[in-house]
Amino acid sequence: MKLISTLILILGMNIDLHTQDQPHLPYAEIPTAPSSYTAGTVAARMIDGLGFRYYWATHGLRESDLSYKPSDQARTLEETLDHIYGLSTTIVNSPQKQVNQRPANWPEMSFEEKRAETLKNLRQASTILGSAGDQQVQSFKLVFKRGDSQTEFPFWNLINGPIADALWHTGQVVLMRRAAGNPINGKVNVFMGKLND
Repeated sequence: MKLISTLILILGMNIDLHTQDQPHLPYAEIPTAPSSYTAGTVAARMIDGLGFRYYWATHGLRESDLSYKPSDQARTLEETLDHIYGLSTTIVNSPQKQVNQRPANWPEMSFEEKRAETLKNLRQASTILGSAGDQQVQSFKLVFKRGDSQTEFPFWNLINGPIADALWHTGQVVLMRRAAGNPINGKVNVFMGKLND
């Protein structure tokens, strides 16, 4: 009986550890606001808001939540996270002046790895944009390459495209996890960018 109790305790600890956050992940709180308004700092702050929302939308997700989908035609929650990860790579590629290859060939990752990489991509994009001057921001094109064909879009399309889309899908994650019976932490305050006391 003692062996069974010990095994249950160990399994329970593994489940808790599985859902705990790595302390080095960004966006548990939204960073301090920049001291001035520029094209770069405003874009960076939009990404910070996305990062904070994504952090808490994905915090404490259970394995069973990942397979949830609201209908037969819908994506699963995990497929939605895959899409957000892809958007985060597009978001970080623009200020790094990197081309987005299509179709994309992303590595296989666990949920925890994908979550960490998504948050790191958003933080890196925010950091670059936050220190960029207005002329630099204009040079951050959104570039897609498919085979021999390459298409280029102005930075505006990054805002109304991947950034807005990632916000949209992060909201879907919040809704799907609530429907799956695992709502986000009720202390999350998206207006203040931190947890309420």
